[in-house]
Amino acid sequence: MNEENNLFTNRKISRRLLLGGAATAAVVLVQTSVGKMVQAAVPESQAPPLLTDSASVDNPLLIPDPTKVPGRGPSVSGMPSSFEHPERLPSATSSRTPLQDLYGTITPSALHFERHHAGIPVIDPQKYELVIHGMVDKPLVFSLADLKRFPSVTRTCFIECSGNFRSGKQEMTPQEICGLTSQSEWTGVMLSTLFREVGVSEKASWFLAEGGDAAVMTRSIPVSKGWDDAMIAYAQNGEAVRPEQGYPARLLLPGWEGNTSVKWLRRIELSDAPYMTREETSKYTESVKDGKIRQFSFVMDARSIITFPSFPVQLERGWIEIRGIAWTGRGKIIKVEVSVDAGRTWAPAELQGPVLDKAHTAFRYLWKWEGRETEIMSRAIDETGYVQPSYQELCAARDSKGGYHFNPITKWRIQGSGKVVLSDS
Repeated sequence: MNEENNLFTNRKISRRLLLGGAATAAVVLVQTSVGKMVQAAVPESQAPPLLTDSASVDNPLLIPDPTKVPGRGPSVSGMPSSFEHPERLPSATSSRTPLQDLYGTITPSALHFERHHAGIPVIDPQKYELVIHGMVDKPLVFSLADLKRFPSVTRTCFIECSGNFRSGKQEMTPQEICGLTSQSEWTGVMLSTLFREVGVSEKASWFLAEGGDAAVMTRSIPVSKGWDDAMIAYAQNGEAVRPEQGYPARLLLPGWEGNTSVKWLRRIELSDAPYMTREETSKYTESVKDGKIRQFSFVMDARSIITFPSFPVQLERGWIEIRGIAWTGRGKIIKVEVSVDAGRTWAPAELQGPVLDKAHTAFRYLWKWEGRETEIMSRAIDETGYVQPSYQELCAARDSKGGYHFNPITKWRIQGSGKVVLSDS
């Protein structure tokens, strides 16, 4: 115990002191002669100094009674409680969302996963421009203000990196396994609105989306997706898009692999053929059987993961609410099934409404754990009838045991001790 703690916890508290200072008392923790910590009131003049929320975490014995001491006042920007500390897990080129620490299906903007190809550019919104040209009647340059003048739309959908899979050890959290997916409420202008503005040629079948980062990220996109549900998003969860998410404006292609939703979007060029850029030839292609390569595999297949219980949770016997999320790029999740006996039987989980198109959907399943070792897992089924495959099924269909578009069922092993780890089966 440090000197400051000793100052307030070892002081003798008399009945006179308690009664005399009751009107302006604070409550502190004091240590009795037998070592037990109890609450005691002292006059504010003799109480520990009023601590900020962040300071109290490191000095738990000095947290004042919140009913006796006024808290801090309003501020220009709110912050999470210092008792809560969900964090992204960063690497050299990405950072992963802490799926196991979230509630509901909306990812806080500060925790949305990142994937960069050359870092985060700094772009002045006053100088931002989006050029649309190529096979159009009227090439145009749009400023950010121009984009905001068009009718706006808002939708909720997920974004997922096509390489969103990790395995290899038992001590892995959902964040480490598939934390490269997040969900936000996005606001912007439909790309179809801009297509009509420039007059896209009927012969145009592809467009090139180009980013304004140092990698000049480029992807070829079918024009049909642009007419369907593509957006130019400039807002996220009620605020301007964060810099790491493409500020001041990004392309958003709901349900498609994340790299196609080009960030810091600066140019769209219409054409009658794909551009065969580096990011769709040497990258973002997948080996399949018989030496064949799968290219332009845009859509993210149905997937789910149990986020509780998961590593490093320590379970106790009794009733448990198994919780998780499921998603698909092909529409809506219609069912999530849960197995609590290593896949021998499956039962339907409850889906949290509303179930949205191309969006994370929360699921729940009530289960009583009796203390026996077992494996629990979930599998998603979308409205096309697609059923999330097992790891073995995916490996049988691919040349690799991981990589792009790998969406296997995740199994959690519950040991007899209650410790939860990732299963290696």
